[in-house]
Amino acid sequence: VQLVESGGGLVQPEGSLRLSCSASGFTFSSYVMSWYRQAPGKERELVARINSDSSNTNYADSVKGRFTISRDNAKNTVYLQMNSLKFEDTAVYVCNAALGFRRFWGQGTQVTISS
Repeated sequence: VQLVESGGGLVQPEGSLRLSCSASGFTFSSYVMSWYRQAPGKERELVARINSDSSNTNYADSVKGRFTISRDNAKNTVYLQMNSLKFEDTAVYVCNAALGFRRFWGQGTQVTISS
């Protein structure tokens, strides 16, 4: 099983980034996919979640209206479009796959907002 995140980087406030998480080794289309983030000295928090057929999404209040989660089951990939980025969005963003008691995690990608 692999979850490989990409797309992180350094961006100015109000900028945009698109994160990708490429999955392999499991039946991607059956899993709920989520993005979490963890900032230095803070607990990991759920950013966004999408169900298996993209019919339902959930977002943390802090990112609603700015971030959009989506997935392409044909490509085994989940995305996180991040717009209007703020300093407080700086964190390591980690991809998660969940189905019942199964949980898989990626290694994460660093997102840094700085002027």
